[in-house]
Amino acid sequence: MNDCGQTPDPGDRMHEGPAIPDDGQALQPTGQRNSSQEMIRLATGYRLSQAIYVFTRLGIADLLASGARTSDELARAAGAHAPSLYRLLRVLTACAVVSESRPGTFALAPAGMCLRRDAPDSVYSTVLLFGSENFWTTWGDLAHCIRTGETAFSHLFGVDGTFDWLATHPEDAALFDAGMADVAMMIARAILASYDFSFARVVVDVGGGRGELISSVLDAHPGLRGVLYDLPRVAEAAREKLGRAGMADRCDAIGGDILSSVPGGGDVYLLSRVIHDWDDEKSILILRNCRAAMAQTSRLLLAERTIPETIEPGVHAQTQLLSDLNMLVRNGGRERTDTEYGALLAAAGLRISRTIPTGTEIGLIEATPSC
Repeated sequence: MNDCGQTPDPGDRMHEGPAIPDDGQALQPTGQRNSSQEMIRLATGYRLSQAIYVFTRLGIADLLASGARTSDELARAAGAHAPSLYRLLRVLTACAVVSESRPGTFALAPAGMCLRRDAPDSVYSTVLLFGSENFWTTWGDLAHCIRTGETAFSHLFGVDGTFDWLATHPEDAALFDAGMADVAMMIARAILASYDFSFARVVVDVGGGRGELISSVLDAHPGLRGVLYDLPRVAEAAREKLGRAGMADRCDAIGGDILSSVPGGGDVYLLSRVIHDWDDEKSILILRNCRAAMAQTSRLLLAERTIPETIEPGVHAQTQLLSDLNMLVRNGGRERTDTEYGALLAAAGLRISRTIPTGTEIGLIEATPSC
């Protein structure tokens, strides 16, 4: 039947346009995409994000750690609806997260290994964080953030940003801390491969989270001592973790507020993904507090994404700039160029001595006192 309730003449088919699938994408030969299709693929990226999130939340990667299993077995173990889980697994087969060795039987593909909780490069907690309701609710307010410059947290919840929210929402705080711990491990490997700490005696990890980064630095340099400085609730958790890691006698975990002061006595002040959380005014305040704690011979080391002065299309630029939007939505901070970091540091009495690429999306900026 056509729209007028009439049955079309089969001969009319030669005048029809190309078939349109349910999502509005015109069919094209395999491997080809027109610009409309590519735009729809980009605009619907949230669907894949949620598919990976649900796969991770159900613990399917852990269930596949010992080898391939059928979708029915996985559904029983995960407490899921078997036909629906099978449909999810087919999507992730198409994305090379899992593989279907034979119909209905799935195994982890190499890309999916990092979704296991026990993987050395696990991103399990990070995926749960970025796929969580709190994240997609605040990102759903992006239009308001763009129109006003206000954070989604301020608009939706009446608090300035992420850290104010986490202070009164312990479950979200625990998820945030775990997700950041995953990221810290990845960044630790990049930092250690790119920066030589052998000249130092004491490293102060400012905003050091639960201690993954400082533990990695101390483990790689047995002669170093460490100080971890973060909010009191975070420092307490770090103290326990450092104890379990056998680092308690080499690293002090101190609770405090980086907007008020920073502990003295460090040869290196390490700030990993700290400054991007804050606007320029608060960033300068944090850097001034570091400068006040530093000796003339101390060095400050920022580990941050740095945005290129000129943007070229590509995955790297997309990652950097989407992180910049995340800072707008979540905390009112921003990702910056090397020039912009130089201006912040100069305002705090510091100057860039060198920039160090790490081969990852995180770069290193070393600064020293300018006076």
